Amino acid sequence: MSMKKMFTSALATGALLLAVGFSAPAMAEDAAAPAAAPAAEAVVVVTEAQVAAPAEAPAAPAPEAVLNTGDTAWMLTSTMLVILMTIPGLALFYGGLGRSKNMLSVLMQVFVIFSTITVLWCLYGYSLVFADGGSFVGTFGKLFLNGIKPDTLSGTIPEYVFVAFQSTFAAITCALVVGAFAERMKFAAVLAFSILWFTFSYIPVAHMVWAPTGLLFGDGALDFAGGTVVHINAGVAGLVGAYMVGKRIGFGKEAMPPHSLTLTMVGASLLWVGWFGFNAGSALGANPIAGLAFINTILATGAATLAWITTESMLKGKASMLGAASGAVAGLVGITPAAGFVGPMGSIVLGLIVGAVCVWGVSGLKRLLGADDAFDVFGVHGVGGIVGAILTGVLAAPSFGGTGAADFSIAHQVMVQFKAVLITVVWTAVVAFIIYKLVDLVIGLRVSDEAEREGLDITSHGETAYHS
Repeated sequence: MSMKKMFTSALATGALLLAVGFSAPAMAEDAAAPAAAPAAEAVVVVTEAQVAAPAEAPAAPAPEAVLNTGDTAWMLTSTMLVILMTIPGLALFYGGLGRSKNMLSVLMQVFVIFSTITVLWCLYGYSLVFADGGSFVGTFGKLFLNGIKPDTLSGTIPEYVFVAFQSTFAAITCALVVGAFAERMKFAAVLAFSILWFTFSYIPVAHMVWAPTGLLFGDGALDFAGGTVVHINAGVAGLVGAYMVGKRIGFGKEAMPPHSLTLTMVGASLLWVGWFGFNAGSALGANPIAGLAFINTILATGAATLAWITTESMLKGKASMLGAASGAVAGLVGITPAAGFVGPMGSIVLGLIVGAVCVWGVSGLKRLLGADDAFDVFGVHGVGGIVGAILTGVLAAPSFGGTGAADFSIAHQVMVQFKAVLITVVWTAVVAFIIYKLVDLVIGLRVSDEAEREGLDITSHGETAYHS
């Protein structure tokens, strides 16, 4: 099947999902009424013992939420760590992978996207994800953070802290996408796409997975820190963008090596450090699950690094610094959905598998797809996120050292995980395709050939990263 037919099919499927999603609350209300009727007609048999028994005391009210300063301190720290992994971590990782003439353009895109999305998150994103709602989207009940005060709690932490923590997830997800179409897309188009994609892809997927009323949350999908919400979501959007924007001039004909593996290594290291806030912070407190996520983030990342350079050595005869850095990121991506659900030995197994599979993702699969995914957003984040999400359904089982219940069913959970992956892939592919088309019509996606040859640092921002 041609890629054009695949996207046409995905568009039709996604349009149906969107239609069903935004009508789901009304459908649910209609369906609830007839279901309740038979219950009202049920015959209640009362025995003599029950009549003689004294009336039960009314249930005690649920205890009020109490602020925990330890949890609050850890969540403030985690929020800062996720900011660190984005700016400068992701920015330097991506910047080093590009050519020197585009270094500042990559830094600028990541920096401004982070700034923009954190503001939009507080204006309407938080409300549409976490303020009740239906299966696919929340409500406007907390628009502009309405009703939240400094002493309003979310669990054991101030709700403002939870809002800030989640804002960093939304921001880095949008920033991840730019690595796929780096070095050839207009700055205005990048920002327009990021705003629209955040609104119509990130928000619904985050609500489906993390909100109690969300479709996938209700199904029991396991995504501790964002395997579907962040990595698959961004990876698929990046792949669609690579097709829509087109290949870089000279791609496949001339060498386009990273201009600074030193900066890429620094960026990868900052990503690893920041990811402790990303994963362990998703425990939403200084608690045992945070400790589990913390050690799993160490082990899976190390295992994936070793798996990547070992596979690379077998295929190419040498282990590279780029491979080690890429392996580390692949391990971080893979453990994200599983961090609080699998045991330490399970995290090592997961890291080894993800590290080896992602080598294929950035080589064999990339050649098969034929897209110029500049910094391998889909090959690492998309593929790693998919593998991690599916393996979570296996390794979370108690028999493998996971935290699942005693009656945990691997077969059932894997099917639930697969459904979550499939819905995320289709939803973000369709939404991204539509938004790229819209932005292309209004702004135009790509810079001119002359601007691309000269480099986006000068032509888009009027400055250079380096001076001789």
